[in-house]
Amino acid sequence: MPDDEKPHYHGHRDRLRARFVEVGGDAMPDYELLELVLFRSIPRRDVKPLAKQLIARFGGFAEALAAPPARLAEVEGVSRATITDFKLVEAASRRLAKGAIRARPILTSWSLVLDYCRTAMAFAEREQLRLLFLDKKNALIADEVQQSGTVDHTPVYVREVVRRALELSATAIILVHNHPSGDPTPSSADVRMTREIIEAARPMGIVVHDHIVIGRDGHASLKGLKLI
Repeated sequence: MPDDEKPHYHGHRDRLRARFVEVGGDAMPDYELLELVLFRSIPRRDVKPLAKQLIARFGGFAEALAAPPARLAEVEGVSRATITDFKLVEAASRRLAKGAIRARPILTSWSLVLDYCRTAMAFAEREQLRLLFLDKKNALIADEVQQSGTVDHTPVYVREVVRRALELSATAIILVHNHPSGDPTPSSADVRMTREIIEAARPMGIVVHDHIVIGRDGHASLKGLKLI
């Protein structure tokens, strides 16, 4: 196609890709990063307006990628291929974050643990209880979502938590759950449930190192708050 017949966004895409290579993603605004993702599934269209619309609707790059497929499909211009690409990037980010904590002593890699938990849970629309099972060197044995609940409640079965730790020969647990409201402040029920698990696990030689509450606005540590 002659240059004077090419749509204006052809040059824009090349420039945006070149800038990503030159300065990296951290220096680019959310909507431009989202444009780069959209390039794959929407090859012949100016996607800047769609990227800005998605950012405005969901709140940011991470929130747009993590949005439920049904809500993404409500946005005009978002195809099934686009949703698949978003979920692929989301899954890759979780895998990278989890890889950073695998085979490392968790208690000396705390910032990486928080990064992983935020990546995995901060933007979920329902509460989840995630359990990090550790060996005697505090390395990660398993990372499992034990329960998924509603927007403001997750059922927790204390015996199941302890039973699973024994099955894995874990000597320590870190509890993690999210607050879809965005506010990570622990509730009285969070504190009570954590203390029940601590009491049930102690006779089995299992230590509960912490209970972390993840929200879009940050995180809270029950141990750091001296609630356990």
